[in-house]
Amino acid sequence: MKNKNIYVTKPTLAPFSEYTNILRTGWESGVLTHNGPLVQKLEKNINDFLGINSTVAVTNGTIALQIAIKALSLKGEIITSPFSWIASIAAIQWEGCKPTYVDADIDTFNLDVSKIEDAITENTCAIMPVHVFSNPCDIEKIDKIAKKYNLKVIYDAAHAFGVKFNGNSIFNAGDISCTSLHATKIFNSGEGGACFSTNSSLTERMKKLRFFGHDNNGQIVDKGINGKLTEVHSAIGLANLPYVKKTINRRKEIFSKYHSQLSKNDDIRFQSFNVDEYNYSYMPIVFSDESQLIKIVKKLNDECIYPRRYFYPSLNTVTTIQKYQEMKNSELLSKNILCLPSYTGLEDKDIELISSIILKNI
Repeated sequence: MKNKNIYVTKPTLAPFSEYTNILRTGWESGVLTHNGPLVQKLEKNINDFLGINSTVAVTNGTIALQIAIKALSLKGEIITSPFSWIASIAAIQWEGCKPTYVDADIDTFNLDVSKIEDAITENTCAIMPVHVFSNPCDIEKIDKIAKKYNLKVIYDAAHAFGVKFNGNSIFNAGDISCTSLHATKIFNSGEGGACFSTNSSLTERMKKLRFFGHDNNGQIVDKGINGKLTEVHSAIGLANLPYVKKTINRRKEIFSKYHSQLSKNDDIRFQSFNVDEYNYSYMPIVFSDESQLIKIVKKLNDECIYPRRYFYPSLNTVTTIQKYQEMKNSELLSKNILCLPSYTGLEDKDIELISSIILKNI
């Protein structure tokens, strides 16, 4: 009998009836978009859940980054990491700015803070670090550098919902933080994203920018875009939000079970993180070389198990978007990293099977 397919992730979803009960209010009102009541309720509930007061819900995480760049009126070079998803770079380029790569730290996988100052030029306008797999960047050092050179900071916090740093939501960091509410994220609205800022003026500007630059009176006061989150997606988010803590707890259990098994082998390395509340949204491991990784992927695929090489390739090697610039750590990580299956419905026996296949073939 063929094994069941085990994928790298699956969406965490509330019971369908809970979603339809919420959706029904929008369905009956006929309001499906344009900052409707479900969007407003979702923003309030996210604020309450995270202990903040600045959620601006938008269409997706990429649009969130674009709106953040626009809200800060950035022009010029934006420093970022090549160890990221293509959306980080796409948002910078679509807003007419130029990405400047700084290599990743080999242990944390985040932007190597010690190399930022060497990359700053007279054209640098901002830094866009990525909290890779929800691991917080060195916020304090980045803030110090940004102030020294009068730069703005936008955090790509796509993975980081629910993470805390020094007792506060990670979304309070920088001038603006942006997250994704995509189906694969720890908290999802199917498709969606959000921007956050402790600066109330920036928050209000982003609300206008997501709706073609309209103010509350319907007047066009800014150069906006169609970045609105729909009521349909907001209903998914409202249904799923109460399950986030349970989801994070289960992901933590999965991480611990993988770690206890795989740490027996010195050829397997784990991401280094040190944070108050981590969300365990991914299960990355790093092999000693790419041939080892490829062999393991083949063995897992043979058992209908489908991990993911994430992030691969290192963005500095993608010459269709920008000229190649060597980034040793990012390239090494990208070649040797594998994200293992991790989702609420993953069973302990699945974790044991995956771990045994890896240990047997490494």
